Amino acid sequence: MMPESSQKGELRLYRVTNFPLEWELDRVIMKKPLIDSFIIDHNGEYWLFGSEHSSFGTTNGRLEIWYSSSPLGPWKPHKKNPIYNTYRSFGARNGGRPFRYNGNLYRIGQDCGETYGRRVRIFKVEVLSRVDYKEVEVPFPFEESSKGRNAWNGARYHHLDVQQLKSGEWVGVMDGDRVPSGDSVHRFLLGCASVAAVSGLILFLGVLLGAVNCIIPLNWCADYSGKRSDTLIAWERANVFSSKLRRVFSRLNRVPSFLRSWIKPNTFAGRSVLTLIFALGVALSCTGVTFIYGGSGAEEPYSWKGQFSQFTLLTMTYDARLWNLKMFVNHYSRCASVKEILVVWNKGIPPKVSDLNSAVPVRIRVEDLNSLNNRFKVDPLIKTRAVLELDDDIMMPCDDVERGFMLWRQHPDRIVGFYPRYVDGSRLEYSGEKYARKNKGYNMILTGAAFMDSQVAFERYWSEQAKPGREVVDKYFNCEDVLMNFLYANASSSKTVEYVRPAWAIDTSKLSSAAISRDTNVHYKIRSECLRKFSDMYGSMRGRRWEFDSRKDRWDV
Repeated sequence: MMPESSQKGELRLYRVTNFPLEWELDRVIMKKPLIDSFIIDHNGEYWLFGSEHSSFGTTNGRLEIWYSSSPLGPWKPHKKNPIYNTYRSFGARNGGRPFRYNGNLYRIGQDCGETYGRRVRIFKVEVLSRVDYKEVEVPFPFEESSKGRNAWNGARYHHLDVQQLKSGEWVGVMDGDRVPSGDSVHRFLLGCASVAAVSGLILFLGVLLGAVNCIIPLNWCADYSGKRSDTLIAWERANVFSSKLRRVFSRLNRVPSFLRSWIKPNTFAGRSVLTLIFALGVALSCTGVTFIYGGSGAEEPYSWKGQFSQFTLLTMTYDARLWNLKMFVNHYSRCASVKEILVVWNKGIPPKVSDLNSAVPVRIRVEDLNSLNNRFKVDPLIKTRAVLELDDDIMMPCDDVERGFMLWRQHPDRIVGFYPRYVDGSRLEYSGEKYARKNKGYNMILTGAAFMDSQVAFERYWSEQAKPGREVVDKYFNCEDVLMNFLYANASSSKTVEYVRPAWAIDTSKLSSAAISRDTNVHYKIRSECLRKFSDMYGSMRGRRWEFDSRKDRWDV
């Protein structure tokens, strides 16, 4: 085994004593800080490829070769060393072990042009001898994800190892990252620069408004002729710093009069300038906080028991809401765990899939009848067990979606969502989230933004038992989510819903007239009627109430 040991300034070879966990140092192959090195047997000789890691030269654009009759050395340098000492994007730095295909040898190189290990390039070795080396780049049709930083290789993919199986097929393992090399330092520096800029703006605004005169005592100024106390004079003489500080402040105090003659706060132009400065300060403050405390910018999936998974995103819409759908698909398809988006098209001429800017496959299922029941139709083409039912007019961060998905994987027998409701078993009047908060608990989750088991939930919804409820949904063109909650509650005496509070969520239906809940009073009146009918059909929600803030992670505050 030849792990990278460039920090030791040498290349080390280890021998196994008890495979695969116990190794011992066999020898130092070379006293050079080589990185991404490999040894191959080619045409009866052993060849060592590597790049010298030092602070001088073009490290990521450098390639050197040595040869020997034994993998243990001694190693002699190639006549043409360095083989490459060129641009970092050239692919000179190795990106994994070479491989053979159809009798040809292929070297894997890293394109480090934008950042270390941005992408992989493949080179066919045409000549490898003691006196010459020649290779040509060949196409590497690797499809990059369009999920941006939310993809497993959103920022870079820099090492590849491929092996041919006995079946003739090939298997490959690739190393990828969501953030570029040095990104954390880069983001921190940008954040500090933004904070510094805000500090400068605050000082400038203070000078402009004359606030410096109020904050800085006049007796600190070098040209102040008023009476000073003996204590103050003694302190000033003992502190050299104070005299310099007074000199700076005295100059600042002279500035406001000049600036106020140039920008008058009482005029429209002056107020506009002050507003612009204030807005710029707020923007820079937000930028600084985002870069310093906002992480890498990638909204990564959450693992559950060390495992990751994916879900299908299902939304129901029609022609009047096409603009919503385009924005919806563009945003949520970039979320890390979304495998596919299913659009249930209820009315009108459906769009072409090519009209939607998506990072994942999109399937449009056109329905014959405009019914809200179509949302939960059994669909054998859904490839995942988990489905996120999400109205096309709800926008929230991918991170909230990922948290909800992890919570559902902990409780796949429940409806896990972002909009809680509380139904009093005796009152039977539909109310918003405020009522749930007032009663410090919830017993329903709106399925307009909720995870559920696609097999269990859909089969339950289309069962014979649920037929009367579906008829109520068609009658009022409403309440399909209320019915699903009653069906879950009817099937179990234990907890059937889980709430996750989103960091923020925007209901874009408020910007459009195409929404059945636009008139809140009418909408709530219809849903109250549904509650009474469903209670008669499937039993009361009496006794069901689960408190907020019951989770240790506080995702349900």
